[in-house]
Amino acid sequence: MRTACAVLLLSAALAASAQAAGLVVVCPPLVRDGMMDFAAAYTKDTGVAVSVRADVMGKIMDDIKTGEPAADVVLLPPDLMAALDKDGGTRAGSRRLLGRVEIALAVRAGAPHPDISSIEKLRAALLAARTFVYTRPGPPRNSMEAGIIDGLMHRPDFAGVHSMTIADGSGVSALAKGDGDLAMQVVPEVNAQKGVELVGPLPAELGAHIDTEMAVSAHAGDPAAADAFIRYITRPEAAAEWKKFGLDR
Repeated sequence: MRTACAVLLLSAALAASAQAAGLVVVCPPLVRDGMMDFAAAYTKDTGVAVSVRADVMGKIMDDIKTGEPAADVVLLPPDLMAALDKDGGTRAGSRRLLGRVEIALAVRAGAPHPDISSIEKLRAALLAARTFVYTRPGPPRNSMEAGIIDGLMHRPDFAGVHSMTIADGSGVSALAKGDGDLAMQVVPEVNAQKGVELVGPLPAELGAHIDTEMAVSAHAGDPAAADAFIRYITRPEAAAEWKKFGLDR
C-alpha cells in the first residue's frame, strides 16, 4: 500500500509538467491491449495523458534510436533492450522488468481442446490437425514469436506436421477465417482474436515465451514523468491486472 501511495504521489507531483505534452509509450502488439488499459487508468489517476503506439520490434528499435516519431517509454524483450541501451537509445538505469508472455495453442471457437500438457501430446495434436498455421517469420513483420514458433516446427519432435505460414496478418486471424485447424500465437493475441479459443500455453520445457522490459527513451521530453509511469505499471499491485491480459509478472 505504501509503495502504491508513493507512486501516485510522485505521479501527481509530476503531472503539472507532463500534462501539457503527455506521454507516448511505444510497444509491440503483444502487450498493446494491456498497455492501453493501464494508460487510461494512469490518466484517470494522475491527469497525465498517455498515448500508446504499437509497432513491430525492429521498427521500434529504429524509431527510438532516431527519436522520430517521439516516444517517452519503450517496451522490448531484454536482448533488444540491451542493444538499444548500448546504442544510447534509453536513459541509463531506467530499465525495469515488466513480465512474460507465453506462446500458446489456439483452436477455432467451439472446436475440441486437445491435451498439450507434454511435448509428446502437443506433437500428437499437431499431427492430427489437417493444417496448423502461424505467422510467417522474417520480413516484413520480423515477428519474434513467429521466429520462435518456426524454430519449434523445425525440431525433430514436430517432423511431419502439416504447417502453413501466413504472410499477411497473424496465425490466429487465419485460424478464425477457417484457414487452419490449429494456430500458435502469444496468449494476449489469442485472447484478443474473435472466433478462436485459447487451449493453453505450450509445455514449459519448450521455453516458448517472450520476456519484456520497459525503459525511458533517451529522447523523452520529461524523463521523470516517463519513469513515474513505468513505476506505476510495474508496481506489485498491477500484477493481477496484467494477468488478465495474458502477461505474468
